[in-house]
Amino acid sequence: MTPPQIVQMIFDVYNKVGHRQYGESVTELEHALQAATFAMQFNSSDAVVVASLLHDYGHLQHNEGEDVASHGVDMRHEDLGVIKLASFFGPEILEPIRLHVAAKRYLCHKNQAYIDGLSPASRLSLEIQGGPMSDREGAEFESNLYYKPAVELRRFDDMGKVSGMKTPTLESFYSLVLSFVVK
Repeated sequence: MTPPQIVQMIFDVYNKVGHRQYGESVTELEHALQAATFAMQFNSSDAVVVASLLHDYGHLQHNEGEDVASHGVDMRHEDLGVIKLASFFGPEILEPIRLHVAAKRYLCHKNQAYIDGLSPASRLSLEIQGGPMSDREGAEFESNLYYKPAVELRRFDDMGKVSGMKTPTLESFYSLVLSFVVK
């Protein structure tokens, strides 16, 4: 596949199943666009913008429904997304995606106010995902080269749940995503 075909294939998945509810007040596609929009508004790197757009790609790969966490199941969507995208992107995109769930656990370990600010769906998934990190896990997480971009992405993930928010279209991110496709 050529790089343009790769981006079109990814966007086709969003256009096909992105209408599914995210488990909050937005769809999967709205959530992705909002996370990427917030990354742009906060002047994040282009890599964090793209990772923010694609961070929940793994959710689009299964048909278990939006309420899978309420059944006590962790689909490990962060790993599934990275597996599906691994042939197309480098670590500056893949690692923040892979680490965005761990980043939630890390932020919960570091700051009780962060836990208090989580949505009900995020609190539920936190428990399934292992709860707040221990001191040892936190130190190990901080040793990862991509932990700061992952924490940045996590903040935009948390913000991207605004019903009715206006964002750029998916297609407006085409050139940016294309610029990160590994040739």
